Amino acid sequence: QVQLVESGGGSVEAGGSLRLSCKASGYSIRRGCVGWFRQAPGKEREGVASIDRNDSTRYAESVRGRFTISKDNAENTLYLQMNSLKPDDTGLYFCAASDRLYCSVDVAFGYWGQGTQVTVSS
Repeated sequence: QVQLVESGGGSVEAGGSLRLSCKASGYSIRRGCVGWFRQAPGKEREGVASIDRNDSTRYAESVRGRFTISKDNAENTLYLQMNSLKPDDTGLYFCAASDRLYCSVDVAFGYWGQGTQVTVSS
């Protein structure tokens, strides 16, 4: 059974930083495409960043240059370092994993965590 457990969310002021973690069990982070998504109140869920088995990364244009996705294969943990946070970054952040080896625009994520809340105040 795959379990993804996020942590590290919180409340920060604009310009601050947070580091999200996603501990996986029943799924090997090194194996395939994994990523972070977020959902703001009243908005649809959107992809934030992804990383595949070759450590190739993709980022949403809105976070490029401010967020960094990484993984620790030994700890089987996915991370999202978020710097220069803006109020628009507020939302529930989800970790997700795919059965696909590589990330593509239409990759399907079949495994999801429960989310961790990020709130950025101005």
